[in-house]
Amino acid sequence: MAPRTAPDPARRSERSRAAVLTAASELVAEVGFGKLTIEAIAARAGVGKQTIYRWWPSKGAVVFDAFLATNEHEGGLDLPDTGDLAADLRTVLRPTTDELTDPSLDRSYRAVTAEILNDPTLYADYRTRLLDPLLDVTRARLRSAREAGQLAPDADLDLAVELLYGPIHYRWLYRLGPLDHAYADRLVEAVLRALGPPPATCRPSTGRPDA
Repeated sequence: MAPRTAPDPARRSERSRAAVLTAASELVAEVGFGKLTIEAIAARAGVGKQTIYRWWPSKGAVVFDAFLATNEHEGGLDLPDTGDLAADLRTVLRPTTDELTDPSLDRSYRAVTAEILNDPTLYADYRTRLLDPLLDVTRARLRSAREAGQLAPDADLDLAVELLYGPIHYRWLYRLGPLDHAYADRLVEAVLRALGPPPATCRPSTGRPDA
């Protein structure tokens, strides 16, 4: 008779954590953040309420983790450096417009955004795990482009990342118009035109060949 192996607590914990995040993602889409409760999440996930409180300090923290898990933001952000700055930026901004306009995610995104703005602890977590890494990799790509002469030598990189991401979130937040790949492409074009290197100047002709 084969010996019985003891249950692996780490594997069991990971299954429970995944179940909680799935339950939170489903429920916030179904009932909204305001009506969402830890009890409902625990019931759907098949875990005890105290299990959730052991891993997350608040309902908002659970939903934020569910947001990250759904969109695979954790584990590192990357921005390609192909030498074509406009194309590289489009690879980030186009998927961003896709996510923000996904009807199945819109309610969750707005709930998470409101909670982040009202919970200082959650806001700090958001900055550390999502916003700052995104801005850092974008700033690094822009710095590389500036060094290659694709941006003006004095281009303000902090301002550049705000110009790239700010309009998208502004348009999404206030539902101001189409938010699609065409808009993302126009935004990239406008930012690069504003921050691009100055046009080359030609020396006026003297009418005489150089000596």
